[in-house]
Amino acid sequence: MPGKEIELLKEEMGQVIDLNGAISLLHWDQETYMPPKAAPGRGRQLATLSALSHRMFTDKSMGERLKRLSDDESLNADEQCLVRETLHDYELATKLPETFVETFSEDQSKAFQAWIPAREQSDFKQFQPHLEKVVELLRQKADYYGYEESPYDALMDEYEPGMKSSKVNRIFSELAEKQSVLVDEIVNSPKQPDVDWSLKNWDEGAQWEFTIQVLKDMGYDFEGGRQDKSVHPFTTNFDLYDVRITTRVHPEELFSCLTGSIHEGGHALYEQGFLASDQRTVLAQATSLGIHESQSRMWENIIGRSKPFWEHYTPAFQKQFSPDLVGVSSDQIYRAINQVAPTLIRVEADECTYNLHIILRYEIEVGLIEGDIKVADIPEVWNAKMKSYLGLDVPNDTQGCLQDIHWSHGSIGYFPTYALGNLYASQLFEQMEIDIPDIWDVVGKGDFSTILTWLRTNVHEVGRRKNAESIVRDASGKEPTAEAYLNYLRKKYGDLYEL
Repeated sequence: MPGKEIELLKEEMGQVIDLNGAISLLHWDQETYMPPKAAPGRGRQLATLSALSHRMFTDKSMGERLKRLSDDESLNADEQCLVRETLHDYELATKLPETFVETFSEDQSKAFQAWIPAREQSDFKQFQPHLEKVVELLRQKADYYGYEESPYDALMDEYEPGMKSSKVNRIFSELAEKQSVLVDEIVNSPKQPDVDWSLKNWDEGAQWEFTIQVLKDMGYDFEGGRQDKSVHPFTTNFDLYDVRITTRVHPEELFSCLTGSIHEGGHALYEQGFLASDQRTVLAQATSLGIHESQSRMWENIIGRSKPFWEHYTPAFQKQFSPDLVGVSSDQIYRAINQVAPTLIRVEADECTYNLHIILRYEIEVGLIEGDIKVADIPEVWNAKMKSYLGLDVPNDTQGCLQDIHWSHGSIGYFPTYALGNLYASQLFEQMEIDIPDIWDVVGKGDFSTILTWLRTNVHEVGRRKNAESIVRDASGKEPTAEAYLNYLRKKYGDLYEL
């Protein structure tokens, strides 16, 4: 019977999703509290569970059930969507042999464990053989998946379904050209922010406590999540009611912990915002990482770096860091947190130079997968591109090609979604300003409830019912373009730097 068939599918998929949640929990522990000697055992555990999850999901009976359900016209719209998205994932998964999944998981874990000391000791050669293995496996993965233009497209499709490197090339070309002009104008403007007051050490405990306050105000549910520290900030989801974030604290960086927490908090609000009725199904998942990134970049930059935000939070900020912020105004903080200055570190980059960091990584990734760049040459290529795009000399691998966690996870194809997220965020927020006329007044009061409600309705609760372009188009009435993002940058920084 059709009704029984769909319920069986939900239960079988729920078991796979439960298992994947356990895998995610092991990854979270690996990056937060796991003792170093546990690494080999953790690699085996992850490999075993990954293989088991793959075996359960790709079982022949699962495929047969999905085929029967895909032909069932009696299913309602949500059920049809559930079958369609699950079948999409099934067809991809069945292209990967179980032995490959197990091997990739184990080598991925080894690569992460090698990246940590390599990064600490600024020694890319320690990480090189592990990354070479990961890249080799990713090329195999692209071949298993199949592609029309570039093998990189097959990998990027995991993160941004339907996106092609040919389209990304066009988008990045426009962004690089117009953002470079804006950055040049800003750097040469006589109206530069005063940041001298921020150049001191800041209490780590005070930084941490302030992020907790802001996260609560944003609507992050601490009864369904928690914040911890990690080498690289991230968000992970074990279940609809267990969405965790991490951040990192630098005593010499006043805003790093806060912006990292707001960014990850934006991701977490998305994960906590899926419909309860979609729990343990693929519908309770992000439709793309570009949309996911739109949420984090919107909260971190458009809201968290806005003038009304700081007009509200400056008194609490001053109290948290008393007496070091006595006499520092909200305008000084607003200008300092929006300072435009090329930096070596992507996660510390300002909005105007951020996409240049993404373009650098994207070009290296495409070169690695297409075979034009060797892993051994990454430091040299990275340093040359950093000089070309940002005019900076890279002093060591830690501040250069070892700064990001993504390659140690085998997440090649991920980086373009950051730039796409900027575009989506600006276009969504542009519409939000129309739909919520007093939006900046409520931000100025520290009340984010109307913003979160709008996002819940137009983005979060949609889950995987629509793709990224459809979500942006349906919410804004326009196809996704770079126009809103470039307009946002020009207006905000034109005012800040009196251009």
